Amino acid sequence: MDLLRRSLVCLLIVALFSPTALSMQFELRSGQMKCISEDIHEKSISVGKYFIVNPNEDHPLPDSHKITAKMVSPKWNALHEAVKVEAGEFSFTAFETGDYFTCISAVDHKPQTTLTIDFVWTSGVHSAASKDWSKVPKRSQVKMMELSVKRLFDTVESIHDEMYYLRDREAEMQELNRSTNSKMAWFSFLSLGFSLSVAGLQFWHLKSFFEKKKLI
Repeated sequence: MDLLRRSLVCLLIVALFSPTALSMQFELRSGQMKCISEDIHEKSISVGKYFIVNPNEDHPLPDSHKITAKMVSPKWNALHEAVKVEAGEFSFTAFETGDYFTCISAVDHKPQTTLTIDFVWTSGVHSAASKDWSKVPKRSQVKMMELSVKRLFDTVESIHDEMYYLRDREAEMQELNRSTNSKMAWFSFLSLGFSLSVAGLQFWHLKSFFEKKKLI
């Protein structure tokens, strides 16, 4: 168990320093929309930012360069919304596992223009975000280290529980497969027996019929 926990801590440290990051740059014409989805686990922390790339850095962006951004959860609850802006940022802790969507649309404008959008979305690992660590007193560097260890230990416990859950699910699936195979074998034997019985009855009926007709 100690070896397992040490391995989990090492994996967690690597994961903490290499979160999942989605970075892209794309173009939007006036009135168009682009949606980006990210599969995020419950209690994971996500941060992101977006902005319109200025084609002329020596001058401010024209009035036509405005975007509207909206982020929703898997159940379509709004997490972030900004209307007619040049840039924006968002951060949240996922309260459910699933696909989170960010949709960015260019404000309709005549004549039509093309905007270049820079978008970055970073999602952290499964964390103990449900706990309010801000209430823990920070009196010294030792307290800070203790707080970090508590966070790390809580995360390891979560990963440890999830591994046992997956193992139990795998055992249930194997038992279900064995039960299904057994039932299918019995069903095949019953079907074969039924087919042979029907064939025997048909043979007996035809034989009786031909004997009555004195054909055999």
